[in-house]
Amino acid sequence: MNRTDDRLVPALLLCAQAVVWPGVPLVRGAVPPASALLTATLVAGVVVAALVLRRTRPVAALIVVAAACALGAGPLPAGAMAVLGTAGAALAVFTVAIGRDAFTAVLCVTALALWQLGQGISLHGLSERDGLDMALTAVLYAASCGAGLFTRRARRARQAAGRLLERAETERHRLPAAERRRMERELHDISAHHLTAVVVTVGAALGLRDRRPELAAEALEFAAGTGHEVVRALGAVRAPAPSRAESSPPEEQLRDLVAGFRRLGQRVDCEIDPLPDGAVAEAAYGIVREALTNVARYAPGAHTTLLCRYGETRTELAVTSTAPPAGAVAHGAGLGGGRGQGLLRSRAREAGGTVHSGPTADGGWEVRAVLPGRTATAVEPSAPRSYRVAQVVAAAGLILQPLLPALIIRPDDISSGTEVSAGVFFALLAAGQAMTLLWLRRAPRTAYAMLLGLALLWPLAMAVGNYRGPVFLPSALSLLATCVALVMVPARSAAYRSTTVLLVVLVHTAAAATAVLARGTTAPTWTVIVGITAGVALTATAAQLAGVRRTRHRQAGDRAHDERLAAWTEEAVRDAWIERHRIAAGLEGTVFARTADMVAEAEAGRLDATAARAREALAAMRALLDTVPQSGTGPELRPQPTLQALDLLAHHLRATGRDIDIRLTDRVPRHLPTAVDLAAYHAAETLLAAGGEEPSLLELDVETDTLTLTATGIPRAANTAVREGLTARAAALGGTLTSGPGGTVHLRLPLTTARDDEEGQR
Repeated sequence: MNRTDDRLVPALLLCAQAVVWPGVPLVRGAVPPASALLTATLVAGVVVAALVLRRTRPVAALIVVAAACALGAGPLPAGAMAVLGTAGAALAVFTVAIGRDAFTAVLCVTALALWQLGQGISLHGLSERDGLDMALTAVLYAASCGAGLFTRRARRARQAAGRLLERAETERHRLPAAERRRMERELHDISAHHLTAVVVTVGAALGLRDRRPELAAEALEFAAGTGHEVVRALGAVRAPAPSRAESSPPEEQLRDLVAGFRRLGQRVDCEIDPLPDGAVAEAAYGIVREALTNVARYAPGAHTTLLCRYGETRTELAVTSTAPPAGAVAHGAGLGGGRGQGLLRSRAREAGGTVHSGPTADGGWEVRAVLPGRTATAVEPSAPRSYRVAQVVAAAGLILQPLLPALIIRPDDISSGTEVSAGVFFALLAAGQAMTLLWLRRAPRTAYAMLLGLALLWPLAMAVGNYRGPVFLPSALSLLATCVALVMVPARSAAYRSTTVLLVVLVHTAAAATAVLARGTTAPTWTVIVGITAGVALTATAAQLAGVRRTRHRQAGDRAHDERLAAWTEEAVRDAWIERHRIAAGLEGTVFARTADMVAEAEAGRLDATAARAREALAAMRALLDTVPQSGTGPELRPQPTLQALDLLAHHLRATGRDIDIRLTDRVPRHLPTAVDLAAYHAAETLLAAGGEEPSLLELDVETDTLTLTATGIPRAANTAVREGLTARAAALGGTLTSGPGGTVHLRLPLTTARDDEEGQR
């Protein structure tokens, strides 16, 4: 597909060039000489070949196109390279802007325009016609570069959105399984440490009851205390804290892993950045564990360095080990199964990254992985400073090359004319408009004022430069820049859009009418003004409508992306919540009851009954562990997430690159009225889904029978759709919604009204 596209456009340009020359002269009966046809064929072949290969070597293709057209312009008649020299060079510039960074693209365009300007001045001087042609060419190059940069940014934005959706989909499937593994692991720890300890301690007290009766009291006290601890631990399993500070972060898990290898005698140094929960953290942990295991297995005693850097666009992992010390014996060299490298690659691939491993120059070994970072933007390697300096030097040499003949020309041969061509003024005004467009997104009002101010200077440039070309051409160039601004950054409100279009029409009508009337015309003045006003109004209105349509299309795409992301987040949290609810139901029906009976028997002083209840609780826990891997819930059980699912929501959003934190004060009760619990969770979900790349904080507190939800760092919370949804939820419970500066939102939900409604329903 790419080869077909790469060949199609150069072939069309070649056909257009053949129509312009020699097609038009042949139609008129003028047959070009054979030498000119041969030269044009050779130049066109070189240009077309360079354009076909423009995607692989864009800068080289641009240089070849410009040099070939410049060499062919000398012996060939005017127009022989018109299409390939302008449209071909513009296509090459567009490809450079797409395939290379912005610095390289702007440098190439600037160097090309100045080089052609210097070549024209050194060979032919600067007449009015040449100056206008160069101004038009510079505008064409600037437009091609701008279109390429815009296309590149839009493509990168689409790729980033696609990667974010892929990461969200991965987390959608991972979160329920991760929640199931978490509960299984914590239940296993409770059964292995707490309940087993009770069974062993009480059993020992029973066995030694005759010889050491004092152990019975100690065993009963230990059973009661451990039972209460088991109840608290099981409560934490059912509803873990959503705050990042109260959970074990992935970087701490990596440090614990390193500490474990240090206890085995390995020398490991580490630098680990904070990591979010999710697939990236799991992949990083698995890769580091496999790499450290291989070092301990094949190079015991080697000094190892672990480096983990979590950035905006990428997460870099590097595990580098030196050569093992002399005399070290690798006792585990034959214990590997040969699947380690494949597992490393699969872990990195599942997380959306890559991994490479191989020997180092000093005889050691290195495992290096690149995983997704905080955002989903593609990683763009930064060029070293020496490369930038080389680029600038090469561009400066290219710009100065056409001026070298001036060094060997006698001063008497140089023209002493002082008249400045209108083309020079046009080129300066076009450059000013192009620079203004670069600041359009940062300061739109200032940019519009600058564009309108420059538009008034075009008639003055025509008069000072004694311009005698088409009178509407300079005005059209001025209006083109303003229309580009209207398309790229249209006014947001309808009133502001009308005011902007009105100002554009007034200013450009005044400039064009001044130019026409100064040139002189036989038409009545009012006819000229009405005609120019109608043309400018139609053009500006069409540009404004195109900009509005483009903005709405982009916003629709962003909404579809956000809705899809929110739907996957909702599905992931719901499925994980169902898993937690299913396992918690087993805890409520079996383990909690058995543990409560054990505590009651221990506090009553019945050692035999305490031992029996402890064994029953342990058996119930093990039976529950056997059923944990059996995921799936019947259609009759679809519990809705509540505030106790905020930790799942936080984990999912952090895994997709969001920087969020959720805090619940001690005054928030574990059991809230159902309506408030559901409404508060869905409000939190809506607010966090509306957040962007900025850090977001969600705080929940209860004061005077009112649940207050405060969200900060969410600028899009002021959007109409978000506010309407939150207002509807608050109004249904008699609550209120207020907003503050900096994307701050306060949602207050009364608890007493909801309790009264629940009691009335009962």
